[in-house]
Amino acid sequence: MELLAEEAVDEVVQFLRELESKSRTSRGGDHTLAKSPHKILDLRRTAYLSGHPRVESCPPDRGVEVAFAGRSNVGKSSLINALCERRSLARTSAAPGRTRLLHFFAVDDACRLVDLPGYGFARASKAERASWQRMVEGYLRNRNSLVRLMLLMDVRHPLRDSDGQLLEWCHSTELPVHILLNKADKLSRSKAQRTLADLRQTLQGESETPISLVSARTGLGLEAVRDALRAYLEQG
Repeated sequence: MELLAEEAVDEVVQFLRELESKSRTSRGGDHTLAKSPHKILDLRRTAYLSGHPRVESCPPDRGVEVAFAGRSNVGKSSLINALCERRSLARTSAAPGRTRLLHFFAVDDACRLVDLPGYGFARASKAERASWQRMVEGYLRNRNSLVRLMLLMDVRHPLRDSDGQLLEWCHSTELPVHILLNKADKLSRSKAQRTLADLRQTLQGESETPISLVSARTGLGLEAVRDALRAYLEQG
């Protein structure tokens, strides 16, 4: 009887060991999935989501958004296309002022880019300009998912009055900004670098604001800005 009892105990022990091994394997699989390598956001998979005339009609305010702002002729749409390596992702036009809605682009299920209406378009009526201003300000002020504003300036005419006003407003509301000096291919390398240095000197009290020289046409500086853009989107 003792032998049979010992054999029974051995069988139970073996069964428990096998069960524990299977459980460990299962937990190990889940653990591996939980600790899988971080997937780098692929900006090339960005897709147009929707355009909205009012903040109230925008997509649900969750996830993470990075918005692009600038004067109406600064090349926002072209730069978004270049950063995402998609020729016709954002609609471009030879005529300034074409972006009149809040345009949303989905990078993935949780991350979005937003193309804001350009400011400073002289041919727009006073009522239109006021409407766009309210739309943009409402978005910037109330959008909880917004983590960074990419502020585009023409490297040949940086920090115009409207640029400075928007930059000052962002700092007063603690909205982080990354300045992109676009159309750098229009200047010689030395002059573009001098403009960059001068702007940094002007904004020396705002050392936490990154400034980049870029060109949507030649690709200058785009890879570094892509890395920064991914980092901003991943912080959520």
